[in-house]
Amino acid sequence: GHFECPPYNEQTIRSAYHVRNIEVFKLKQLKRPMDIFMSHDWPRSIYHYGNKEQLLKMKSFFRQEVESNTLGCPAATELLQHLKPTYWFSAHLHVKFAAFVQHETNSKEELPKTTKFLALDKCLPHRDFLQIIDVEHDPNAGDSLEYDAEWIAVLKATNSLINVTPSSWNMPEKNGLHAKWDYSVTEEAIKEVLEELNRDLKIPCNFTLTAACYDPSKPRKNMEPVHTINPQTTEFCAQFGLTDINDRIQQAKEEGSGRGECEEEMDSPGSAEEPSEYNTDNSGLSSFNPDEIMLDEEDGDEDLSTCSVDPSPDHPPEFSTSFSDIRIMPDSMAVSSDDATDSNNEELEKSGGSKQVEEKSPTERSLKRIGADENGNSGVKKIKRRNQAIYAAEDEDK
Repeated sequence: GHFECPPYNEQTIRSAYHVRNIEVFKLKQLKRPMDIFMSHDWPRSIYHYGNKEQLLKMKSFFRQEVESNTLGCPAATELLQHLKPTYWFSAHLHVKFAAFVQHETNSKEELPKTTKFLALDKCLPHRDFLQIIDVEHDPNAGDSLEYDAEWIAVLKATNSLINVTPSSWNMPEKNGLHAKWDYSVTEEAIKEVLEELNRDLKIPCNFTLTAACYDPSKPRKNMEPVHTINPQTTEFCAQFGLTDINDRIQQAKEEGSGRGECEEEMDSPGSAEEPSEYNTDNSGLSSFNPDEIMLDEEDGDEDLSTCSVDPSPDHPPEFSTSFSDIRIMPDSMAVSSDDATDSNNEELEKSGGSKQVEEKSPTERSLKRIGADENGNSGVKKIKRRNQAIYAAEDEDK
């Protein structure tokens, strides 16, 4: 359940941002077509749909997890296969990678759907961190953000499943143990949401300041974070009759006689009677990404060895049996002829052409701006960027 709140301990500071099975369950109730899906982590196995060898050339420390098919998030893969969005954008691994997925159809009449996946590098010199994509839209629509009536209806339908304890539990499924397992919404439920809003889906501009702005002239070190109830969330939940999770957590803390019982509950490992659908043991994951933001109290130097280089010819990658054998990159997602498709020109490699490309110094590479086609001793963990020296340097190429 969603149970973490400040002040965090060693366990909750990491589990707070973990994906919950209830979030995956709610998203799987959506039935209407989806244009764009964004996730921090990559869907597991997505590397089988693009130039896998080029990816491993740029990020060699991914090889063990790619070969064992453990790189990425299995929950994201489940959603990719279920929702079949037109585009899927991810981050996390700090490398440019494009892929093309053609989904299986449930019937002969249904047209096959495709998903164009794209991850970009981080914003540094010689890195592929920008790409422009045209998305069809209604030219008569307004510029403001709007609620999605189907999603609001799903939130209302699944509100009873909210849990604010650290115990693990499984979502309802068709296994004879649950009276209801399908929480997808009908057109009538969506119509009710529209009537509640008087068919005005515009999201209100009701931003409220909940924390003091940072003042560099008055630094406040080692401040312990406090649990804050967000007024926008409170208003949103009240409008649609939803449970405000942060408010529920606050109530649980107060009912637990303040801090003691709450911390004792949060430190517990959770119930093992109903294990989570996904394996949470990360002990076997050995990959290390030098570009990632680390929860570390020590300074580290940025490894610049992962700067973009032109790919060498590689052999067609092996594919997971759970994915279709399609790796064609559409033109709209191709940054260059090298980035997205496998090269079969072995003669180039024999002639040493690729070797010459690899031996170019960073100063010889042109900056890429893609158009057509990312110590405290107080005992409190501090998030530090390992590439801070690069951002502060006057000349990043030296």
